[in-house]
Amino acid sequence: MRHEIELKRVLSAWDLFFMGIGAIIGTGIFVLTGIAAANQAGPAVVVSFIVAGLAAGFAAFAYAELAGMLGGSGSAYGYAKTAFGDMVGWLIGWVLILEYGVAVAAVSTGWSGYFNNGLQAIGLGLPVELIAPPASGGWINLPASLIILTLMGLLLVGAKEGARLNAVMVFVKLLSIAVFLIVGVGFVNLDNWSPFAPFGWFGEGADGKPVGILAAASLVFFAYVGFDAVSTATEEAKDPQRDVPKGLLWALAACSIIYIAVASVLTGMVSFTELNVPSPVAHALQLVGLNWASALVATGAIAGLTTVMLVLYYGLTRIIYAMSRDGHLPLTLSLVSERYQTPSVAIVISGVLIALMAGFMPLSSLAELVNAGTLSAFVLVCLAVVVLRRSQPDRHRPFIIPGGVTIPLLGIVFCGGLMAFLPAETWWRFGMWVLLGAFIFAVYARKLKAE
Repeated sequence: MRHEIELKRVLSAWDLFFMGIGAIIGTGIFVLTGIAAANQAGPAVVVSFIVAGLAAGFAAFAYAELAGMLGGSGSAYGYAKTAFGDMVGWLIGWVLILEYGVAVAAVSTGWSGYFNNGLQAIGLGLPVELIAPPASGGWINLPASLIILTLMGLLLVGAKEGARLNAVMVFVKLLSIAVFLIVGVGFVNLDNWSPFAPFGWFGEGADGKPVGILAAASLVFFAYVGFDAVSTATEEAKDPQRDVPKGLLWALAACSIIYIAVASVLTGMVSFTELNVPSPVAHALQLVGLNWASALVATGAIAGLTTVMLVLYYGLTRIIYAMSRDGHLPLTLSLVSERYQTPSVAIVISGVLIALMAGFMPLSSLAELVNAGTLSAFVLVCLAVVVLRRSQPDRHRPFIIPGGVTIPLLGIVFCGGLMAFLPAETWWRFGMWVLLGAFIFAVYARKLKAE
């Protein structure tokens, strides 16, 4: 392994498009749609997806311009570093490490649940000791840890191999979603859409937490987290200045349409009050008597959650690689395998840590931090476009956002607005993480760079 070896450029625009689909279509459809409808928005969760999609869309344009302009710079970390300097770049990188690491671990626990349900269906279900962490009465969530280690092995042998698996899994989950839409639309009852917005635009629930369309939008925004991972593939794209913007925008547009369609059919099939379950799409099909379709959707959910983990894990390792290469993390983390041309040290260390987190830690209190980190990163990326338009106006931009800085400013407003509807305890935890990152930067990061 050596530092001077570059990552292999093997990813096409289609690979990046399917990476985006792989990361975006997953938890949002198979888990969050029902929970947000039941607890926060009712059938108006469709509007929540539109609001969240607009926020992500404005940010996607900003990512597309910066990806083409700056090249291999490690996602929002590199963009913030270029626009605002080392400390802001370090802090957003620190936030992204939390965001991606916790998201992968959290999704792996959902994957474990679906996987064990499949085993139970054939009489081979695992005992509680092997599917729950110690705090939940078990010994270890073994399937969650093992799927992370399996993906670690896949990522070690190359980005193209991961992209091929992702494309197959994307096909499976899109097929299952298509089946749901085709058979489900025949069971839509317009009475289930009344009242359409029982919680209004915003308000406060009985437990004191935010409810309404905008609060649901801040929750389902988790569905759009993954498209950021596409921009981390810049150094492995064949033609990054052309392919990365295409992959970003194509993926986000396709996924937004799918989310809106699924949310519309789901809330039309059954009352939103029936959807507060871990697998709302499969559950809705069972309620209308389509057990065969429910089993197919469960298979699609396993495939969907696998691709989410794969792409987010990939993005995490590339951010760590970029930060290490810039001297903001130990240089060992930027070592590249001579045989496979992948950042193998970053892949192994992060994989082992995430597998331990997934196996032994309860993640419910940590997973909500992901949205806070993502929205903060999106705000900074949109702001970076505005700043760099003024500070580096003559720099070559293969892709330029139309309409001047209007779209980036709308991204700041929409993403910043959604941040206001996150629970207060989320911000306390997020603030503590940022303060820890600032301390580490002050004590260690500058020393590492000087060396």
